[in-house]
Amino acid sequence: MQHRIIVLGAGYTGAVAAGRLAKRLHRDDATITLVNAEPDFVERVRMHQLATGQDLKSRPFSDMFQGTAVDLQFAQVTGVDVDRRTVAVVDADGDAQELEYDTLVYALGSGWTDQGVPGTTEHAYEIASRPGALRLRERLARLDAGRPVLVVGGGLTGLEAATEIAESRPDLDVTLAARADLGDRLSPKGRRHLRKVFDKLGITVREHTLVTSVEADHVTTADGTPIPAAVTVWTTGFAVHPIAQATPLHVTDTGQIVVDETMRSLSHPHVYAIGDAAMAMGPGNKPLRMSCATGGPTALQAADAITARLTGGKLPKVPLRYFNQCISLGRKEGLIQYVTADDRALRAALTGRPAALYKELVCKGAAWFTANPTFGLPTRPRRITQNPTRTPSTATASA
Repeated sequence: MQHRIIVLGAGYTGAVAAGRLAKRLHRDDATITLVNAEPDFVERVRMHQLATGQDLKSRPFSDMFQGTAVDLQFAQVTGVDVDRRTVAVVDADGDAQELEYDTLVYALGSGWTDQGVPGTTEHAYEIASRPGALRLRERLARLDAGRPVLVVGGGLTGLEAATEIAESRPDLDVTLAARADLGDRLSPKGRRHLRKVFDKLGITVREHTLVTSVEADHVTTADGTPIPAAVTVWTTGFAVHPIAQATPLHVTDTGQIVVDETMRSLSHPHVYAIGDAAMAMGPGNKPLRMSCATGGPTALQAADAITARLTGGKLPKVPLRYFNQCISLGRKEGLIQYVTADDRALRAALTGRPAALYKELVCKGAAWFTANPTFGLPTRPRRITQNPTRTPSTATASA
């Protein structure tokens, strides 16, 4: 019988894993089902561009996976039963279905979080999703000149959002509120360039500022100071999809699935978790951060490990590490911060227009690789030699 592999989520990680598995395993031996709520690929690293009125290239999954053995199923995942090895989904028409698997690749990723701050859900805008970015896009388009826009969060997403809004709408009064120093995790050169760009774009920076409540026209900080905001953009971090936390899977307090070096669940060996959904350890035994830079390598690691275990091949031992942090600062400026393997800033940094072009190439490359995950590898698929037996209703062994 064919080995049934289900991949949940078709972001950068899920799409890469599904495509790689479909190319590496013989289609007579395995079925690859990719489950996703939307029918086209979302370039999440460009959501700040979408929010400011820029149009992004359409990337339908039907085109991306044309001619491959990937079976696309557009539906919302509503539950996972890791004991029975089933996934519950509901399609766009509201029809419920239960899918059976032998190996599950969990790539449902993450979304924005209000961090429990009162008023955030009701009044703030997010750019962690396409619906969120489109909602902000509509609001910004209706905003009159001179109105205040506040970006809360000094991480990479906040930096990109603030600079993109300020560059595209120089008539707005843009402010960034950060809990620490501006660019606190960058090198001195990186921080200097960041301040230079912020000054050039006229962005006000409020450092060491903790926002404790959000209203329709302002926010309030921990010391009681109000900051006017006709629009508040909330970029304080991400929260993983909650479904894994409702299962017997071994997860962290934040809901990430704890995995080994091959991205396989420590508690349920037939489950693999990749990208933001996984608690994977990197160099120095430090957790890998939620990012596109983490997602791609973990997807390759999982796909190659599944292939190796099913075909009797050698398990991958590629170290998961970082090389740089790529930050777009509008369309004309950028910052490439070179980092150690465990993501600490080095002295070297690329800045200015060359950095903007570098970041654009990275974004284009990530989208291209998502549709071509076996580039540079032998194209001949491998036959499964370790396919487990199972009962008609549920599998009895794992990959």
